[in-house]
Amino acid sequence: MLRWALRGLSCGFSARGSAACAGPWRRQRSVGTAGPCLPRSWGRVAAGGAVAFPAGPPGVRAAQALPASLLQGMVARPRGERGARPSCLRLVRVLSLSARVSCLSCSSHLRLFPLQVLTMAEDLIAAVASQTKRLSSSSEVVQRLEENGHQNKKLKSDADEEDAEDQNKKLPKRKIVLLMAYSGKGYHGMQRNVGSSQFKTIEDDLVCALVQSGCIPENHGEDMKKMSFQRCARTDKGVSAAGQIVSLKVRLIDDILEKINNHLPSHIRILGLKRVTGGFNSKNKCDARTYSYMLPTFAFAHKDHEVQEELYRLDRDTLERVNQLLACYKGTHNFHNFTSQKGPRDPSAKRYIMEMYCGEPFVRENMEFAVIQVKGQSFMMHQIRKMIGLVIAIVKGYAAESIMERSWGEEKVDIPKAPGLGLVLEKVHFEKYNRRFGNDGLHEPLEWTEEEEKIAVFKEQYIYPTIINTEKEEKSMANWLKTLPIHDFNSSAVEVQTNNKNPKKSSDPEGSDGCGDDSD
Repeated sequence: MLRWALRGLSCGFSARGSAACAGPWRRQRSVGTAGPCLPRSWGRVAAGGAVAFPAGPPGVRAAQALPASLLQGMVARPRGERGARPSCLRLVRVLSLSARVSCLSCSSHLRLFPLQVLTMAEDLIAAVASQTKRLSSSSEVVQRLEENGHQNKKLKSDADEEDAEDQNKKLPKRKIVLLMAYSGKGYHGMQRNVGSSQFKTIEDDLVCALVQSGCIPENHGEDMKKMSFQRCARTDKGVSAAGQIVSLKVRLIDDILEKINNHLPSHIRILGLKRVTGGFNSKNKCDARTYSYMLPTFAFAHKDHEVQEELYRLDRDTLERVNQLLACYKGTHNFHNFTSQKGPRDPSAKRYIMEMYCGEPFVRENMEFAVIQVKGQSFMMHQIRKMIGLVIAIVKGYAAESIMERSWGEEKVDIPKAPGLGLVLEKVHFEKYNRRFGNDGLHEPLEWTEEEEKIAVFKEQYIYPTIINTEKEEKSMANWLKTLPIHDFNSSAVEVQTNNKNPKKSSDPEGSDGCGDDSD
């Protein structure tokens, strides 16, 4: 409407030859336009102030939107004051009225406006004032929004986070297994001691990351049974893992592995995830576990030989003898002497060992190392470390080879326990589960061939350097070797009888998970 009003101002009253009125107005028909001429009944405009058009035809009503500044040119003096001639008014096609008027006498133009125009001046001024007030109010609102913009953004961000949390809470919980790798230095084993902050464990950091990532509710972190949490193998103080498996129920959020790892320290990583059956238990469904033990080869040097640790190299004959002794562990034996929790007649002390051997030596940081691999159905607490400790004692000449047979009998045998630094949980096996559910079309076999490269990288980056550097700095193996002479490898019948009546119970905070899996 404002456009039509401006068109009216652009082609209105015109004077002949100059910018000022030069004579009386005369009415003439507009060329090329339609509509009546302005009627003679129109009156004069008020002296001073703005002019508003009256309500009437649509075009006339449109002019009411014109601001006062555009209508100031339509203000005129009363008739008779010829000396005060206004600027020439240009108003042709006054909106819906199509007429052209020429100026014959300056005072004549006062008769061209209807008397109704006079009554609308105040209405136009009020309308302009109201519009100004509305614009001012709008400006204040915009200013307040700009000033509080950062607060609005913060509120929006908080709202988005709450929406994400609410969305996570709606996700159903599913039973999964996580493939873990961690360096155990600085931790008191894998198992969490709920309610005790004295001993920091791997599970403390894991549960904290699960809660912070939104995978489990906070109350599930306090009571791990609520999420059906179960570790496959418990590891002692300082023991690392490259293939630990834990089973639990979680919310399957987007990018779950990335979000969990973002809340874990770099020496603890979740490398894989797979869905499993609802009743899956990583401890009970595990058929076997494979451990490795990395140690410097000077541990096999005979006690009568003076050796320099960094210069010692394992010869072929010694390596063969080590493997012969390790092979004696294969099969089912009573390992009650290889733990501190079992009596000689406890059926659970019998364990089945599938294989055990020492690999070829290699040099790292100018020191030679070797890795012993052992695969068994399950292991008791400290069992592997004592199995290796006994072999070292025999090879070094502190104990006779016959002590191995004696250790499987009922008599008590003092067996040294090798340091925990080099022990690593390499892999856990689920052969029976894979045969039954691995190819049912709903579940995946619990094999981690795609993650083997990640496992190898983690071991080279965190586990092996920790073992090597700690051994060189703290000399854990060298210091332990000095304790071998104080061990008594002879048994006592009195000790056997005492042990049978009062089986030794360990108060070690690194205690095992219980029957079924007392893994080292």
